[in-house]
This record gives sequence, C-alpha cells and structure tokens, in this order.
Amino acid sequence: MIALAFLTEMAFCAVPTPLYAIYQQRDGFPTIVLTLIFAVYAVGVMLSLYLAGHVSDWLGRRRVIVVSLLVNLLAAILFLVWSDAAGLIVARFVSGLGIGILTATATAHLSELGAAANHAKGRAALVATFANLGGIGFGALVGGLIATWSGHPLVLPYAVFAALLVAEVILVAFVPETVERRGGRPAYRPQRVAVPTAGRGAFWAAGVTAFGTFAVFGTFMGLSSTFLGGILDLHSHLLAGLGPFIVFMAAAGAQTLTATVPLRAQITVAIVLAALGLISVGTSAVIASLLLFLIGGGIAGAGIGILFRGALSTAAAVADPARRGEALAGIFLIAYAGMTVPPLLTAAALSIWPATAVLVGLTGLATILVAVSGSRMLRR
Repeated sequence: MIALAFLTEMAFCAVPTPLYAIYQQRDGFPTIVLTLIFAVYAVGVMLSLYLAGHVSDWLGRRRVIVVSLLVNLLAAILFLVWSDAAGLIVARFVSGLGIGILTATATAHLSELGAAANHAKGRAALVATFANLGGIGFGALVGGLIATWSGHPLVLPYAVFAALLVAEVILVAFVPETVERRGGRPAYRPQRVAVPTAGRGAFWAAGVTAFGTFAVFGTFMGLSSTFLGGILDLHSHLLAGLGPFIVFMAAAGAQTLTATVPLRAQITVAIVLAALGLISVGTSAVIASLLLFLIGGGIAGAGIGILFRGALSTAAAVADPARRGEALAGIFLIAYAGMTVPPLLTAAALSIWPATAVLVGLTGLATILVAVSGSRMLRR
C-alpha cells in the first residue's frame, strides 16, 4: 500500500506534462510561463523538504503519508476548478508541497516495513526507486494516453487521480506504523542542511552532479512538448508523455541493474552513458530525428539515473553518520534547484534563439557539466 501510494503521488506530479501544450494552445501564454508552471513545483518540493521533510521521525510515517495524499488531493481539485495560468501555478506549487513531505517519509517507511517483514536487503530500496522514478515516467505516459484518446483531457486525468488518492488515504490508514511515538515531542525546527567538513570537496562534486541530473530531468519534463513541436513539428500529446516516460523508466531500470556494481565503476559507466545520450539528443535536433531523440533520451536517462544515485552514495559516504540525513537533505535541495533554474533559463533562451540552437547548446552544456562533476566524484 505504501509503494502504491508513493507511485500514485509521483505519477500525479507528472501527469500534467503532456497536457501543458493544450493549456498553452487554449490560453496563448508564452513558453516562459509554461516553464514557470513547471518550475514552481520544484520550489514547493524544496520548501516542503526543508520545513517538513523530517517530521515523520516523531509524528510517524503513516500519518505524514496520509497528509501528503490529502495535499495532492487538494492539488487535483485545484487543477479541476481553477485551470487558467494562475490556477496551474498554485496547483503545481501545492502538489510540490505534498511530494516534498512524501519522498523521504515513504522511502523510510518502505525500508522499515521491509525490515519488519524480513525481506531481502535492498528490496525496499528497489521498490522505492521504481515507485519514485518509475512513477514519474508512468504519470507522464498516462497523461499522454488520456490526452490522446479522451474528449476531456484537462478533466479526466485529475478526476481519476483524485479518486485514487481518496482510496489510498483510506488504505494507508490501516498500514502498520513503524515509528514509536514518544511521550514528548521535540521542539520543531526546520530540516538542517549539513555540509561535512571532511570530504567537503566530494560533497560539492556530488551536489553539482545532482544539480545537473535534475536539470536534465526538469528540462525533459517541462519542455518535451515544446522541443517536439518546435523542432520536429510533432504535436502529439502521446509523444509528449512518451519522451519523459522513456527517460525516467531508463533511469529507474539502470539504477536497479547496477545496484551491485562498485561505486567507481557505476560513475564511470554513467558518465559515458549520459554524455552519449545527451550528444544523441543534440544530434537529433540537427537532423530532425524523432527516433534518435527518444533513444538518446533513454540512454541519457540511464546515465543520469546512475549518476544521481552515485551522488547520493558519495554524500552519504563522506557525511558524519550522525548527520547523514541532513547531508542528504542538502543534496536533494541542490538537485531540485537544478529542476528549477536551468529549465527557466532554457525557456527564456527559446524566446531569443531557434529551438534547434537552444537544444544543441543545452545538451552540450549538460554534457560538460556531467563529465566534469562526475570526474570530480571519481577523484574523491
């Protein structure tokens, strides 16, 4: 039930991806507004992660997950009743708040439930990976399918997910709690972000890598339909959902397949895959090839998925064990900044330069960033 709730909420955060083009065509707002609607989600995640990402340690996992489901239910209702640009910005921000308190809580709950059930070591992490990244990819695909074959593409997806979220609130209420409630609660404070003194260089290399990987994720999520339409003259909502689906499923699959590979080997393979995939995406813009765009997205997704897990592993390895959670919080905050700033700059660039030039420049910069930051992690 926790894995299902995790996957559903992550899918819900991605379901608007192929629908953005419909909103834009209907209301006529520029690409920079479209990207702002997407980026404000990452701001909500960062704010929620900072303010409430740790409260399940003393409030309990189940209770916090129920709250996150209710927050995203509110977002679904906002999408249904307030569908202009201002409403989309508010709904995306609210959705980000729900996801920010979900990710760490659900990951911890899955780990604790798996340990209580004597599951094989690593199984909970595998489930959490697929629920997280796989859920995002699945949501984008579902949104594209509904937009393609439904007569009400801006209503049906949110109505379906609202019904799922209501059902899961009831189901999660019966899941066992894994945090023992104490008599007195500690005084509230926001999540501290700790940068370890020892290994600070490795930590910042991991942070830059996380920033770059989420910048690629964010660009595929926020601007996939823009690039497909502007470069390939393809306005298929299904393709707009298929692109992010391939990227995120490749990331989840690659993380799973390389789970037992030594960290240095993981990072080396990831740098090669990410660079090859990003170069392929840039080339697809020059020769206007949809197939190369999708294949390159999958290869890049595999590489950056492994790199992001490598960044988390590097940060955890150099952190003080007593403050490891705070160090990881810092990595996640840096990562979500990557999902906010670069896509906004990309959208601004699209208002000045042709889409082909922007995509080639973006993939070139991302390739350099991935290679440099990954190489720095290898040297630590």
